[in-house]
Amino acid sequence: MTASPSMITGPGAPRRTRQKSLGRRMIEHRWHYLFLVPMLVLFVLFTVWPMIASWYYSFFDWDGLGPAEDFLGVQNYTEVLTSPRFWNAFKNSFIFSLVAIFVQMPLTLIMAIILNNPRLRGRNLYRLFLFLPVVTTTAVVGIVFAVMLDPSGGFVNEVLQSTGLIKDPINFLGSEGSALPTVLIIDLWKGFGITLIYWLAALQTIPAEIYEAAKVDGAGARQVLTNITVPMLVPIAIVILLLTFQSSMNPFDLIQATTKAGPNYATDVVATYIYRYAFDPEMAAPRYGFACAAGVVFGMFTLILTLIQAPLLRRRYTKGVA
Repeated sequence: MTASPSMITGPGAPRRTRQKSLGRRMIEHRWHYLFLVPMLVLFVLFTVWPMIASWYYSFFDWDGLGPAEDFLGVQNYTEVLTSPRFWNAFKNSFIFSLVAIFVQMPLTLIMAIILNNPRLRGRNLYRLFLFLPVVTTTAVVGIVFAVMLDPSGGFVNEVLQSTGLIKDPINFLGSEGSALPTVLIIDLWKGFGITLIYWLAALQTIPAEIYEAAKVDGAGARQVLTNITVPMLVPIAIVILLLTFQSSMNPFDLIQATTKAGPNYATDVVATYIYRYAFDPEMAAPRYGFACAAGVVFGMFTLILTLIQAPLLRRRYTKGVA
């Protein structure tokens, strides 16, 4: 049998059967790359350039008008790092992440396991109700809760007073002691659905045959959970953890719609701290350079926290896969 040219391999193979170079493949798929151009342009304009500009303007005393000429060096960074209000905002941002990781993730995992039970009637309807807050505009959610929690005529206070649980109205969003816990609960409710969907997607990756084999071997519900479900969720749980951590560090829209970082900066987060110096009309003059420096510092701290988690998560991922 004579081998056809298309079957010949090795150094003496015809040019057309050898692996094509990267440039040749790019030329052949040029129309595919052409469709990526709009996305790349938008990515450069709205992601890459703002990052570069933030680094550049952070070294200037710039008010946003005209060219940046008043060079300050690292003075903006020094002021940020020595500002008690910045560290207060950073602490509050970190608290949001802690609540998301240690409260929201476990609760959504438990709920996902319940809703993943095929014998549960109406489970798709329950999923819908839990996911609705995710697709609701955060500004609308903030305004609705601000009205509901209003100490004078708010629905929540009226119910609590009518049932005798409280005697006087509680200023949930206007008191320094209760404002941050209240916003944390609202944020937990708002983001509950998206983390739930993550867990449900992760549970779908576990083959049903494994559960059936465990049932045949006489494994109980607790044994299935601890020896099958949780270990097999570990690799995807790492991804969910990183996504949750990153999204929880920026509750700007909710804070702005409910408390505007008050009262007395009790709910101030880094995003509202930056906004105040860059865009707040109550400021005598915008300080874009200082706001950029605060953003760069916060971004670096977030990157460091993520890098610290990386080796720990990688080790845990290896154990989970093994």
